[in-house]
Amino acid sequence: MNLVSKRVFLLDMDGTFYLGDKILPGSLDFIRTLERQHKLFFFLTNNSSRNSVFYARKLQQMGLQSIHPDQIITSGEVCAWYLKRQFPTGRIYLLGTKELAMDFMREGLTLVQVKPDGIVLGFDKTLTYEKVKTACTFLRKGIPFFATHPDLNCPTETGPIPDIGSMIKMMVASTGVKPKIFGKPYPDIVEYVISKTHVSQEELVMVGDRLYTDIAMGKESGITTILVLSGETRREDLTDSPWKPDHIFPTLGDVGASLESELNSSFPP
Repeated sequence: MNLVSKRVFLLDMDGTFYLGDKILPGSLDFIRTLERQHKLFFFLTNNSSRNSVFYARKLQQMGLQSIHPDQIITSGEVCAWYLKRQFPTGRIYLLGTKELAMDFMREGLTLVQVKPDGIVLGFDKTLTYEKVKTACTFLRKGIPFFATHPDLNCPTETGPIPDIGSMIKMMVASTGVKPKIFGKPYPDIVEYVISKTHVSQEELVMVGDRLYTDIAMGKESGITTILVLSGETRREDLTDSPWKPDHIFPTLGDVGASLESELNSSFPP
């Protein structure tokens, strides 16, 4: 299987490491295995409304005390990194939360209301008609359009609520301008991780429970993919899916057990 040779594991969270507010059995054992084998790991999320500190605290409360915010990668963080490379002195008109604004400012981008270099749409519960109208006016003037992730809905305890994928459709319908989108399944996250870690594609693994986001991103990026059946996907879903994972395991715990077994067989006592 040759997972032992991999140096960096990219992990989905909900449905892979935890489900709702409960950590999945074997998840902590998997992390301990990675740490014993001196492998790097990062948790990925499409949610741009929260920053890495929020998710690190959530994981710590679930028992992963060793996690650091630097090990959480959000779609907003990747978007800010990309824009800083495109617009070194970037002036950005941002539709997003205070946390997302902080990510952009930390990257050295300037948030403006006039003469922007780019328009960025993130998850924004304070979205107003005036904000949308201003953004669409800029788009009609040829200002580039970016969106942090493509999700149509955001899951909540009371059911799904509109996410920015829905807002993208509204703005595209008005202006005819389509954005460059970040987040899973788009490959920019993998490029970002490579820039942070300086590893090769061959040393990366994507682990997740969704075929059309986690596995699709891995396949688009040319990295090894692992599907876990602890969340959304069932084995029968693979039949009609265009995205076929390289490996399938019931849970993260089983991935860790396989890593241990591979290592032991490579270096027998």
